[in-house]
Amino acid sequence: MRHKLADRLFHWIMALLVIILLGTAFLPILGVKFDWVPIHWMAGVLLIVAIIYHLYRAVFVHGLKEMLPTGADMKMSSAPEQKYDVHQKLYHWSVGTIVLALLITGGIMMAKIDTPLWKRDPSILSDWNWGIVYSIHGGASMLLIFFFILHIYFAFLPEHRTLLQSMIFGKPSGPQDIQNDK
Repeated sequence: MRHKLADRLFHWIMALLVIILLGTAFLPILGVKFDWVPIHWMAGVLLIVAIIYHLYRAVFVHGLKEMLPTGADMKMSSAPEQKYDVHQKLYHWSVGTIVLALLITGGIMMAKIDTPLWKRDPSILSDWNWGIVYSIHGGASMLLIFFFILHIYFAFLPEHRTLLQSMIFGKPSGPQDIQNDK
């Protein structure tokens, strides 16, 4: 079993939330008119909850050691028993950093909207600081699009087909093995 059901569910829920966030952010720029702000901030809050869940599993269930690059990784001589190679580890840390920047800046930006949970207060930052927050959020969004496309590209390469299958079924197999997943 390469990926447990809980980890696969997190992956696909996070993927769905990221697609919703990218869609609600960029479709209005492309001229598609709809009330995108409520969908965007709710998906952002759900993503924060999903990331907290992921961090809990990464620290307390799997252990951070699984995703930390090692000296052997840097020499490109990873032991075959390792679950993730250096490229996967570095990709994960890169995306994690980008998403963290998005979550922090998005959380700050939520001060500018009214929600059932709080009233808007855009005065928490100066115009200059709001510009920095928006610039970081926009730049990180563009980077996330790049990494998303990269992720999809590598997932469909023939040599990575077993990794894609394991993210769907838990191991490189077929639908018949999904019942054995715990």
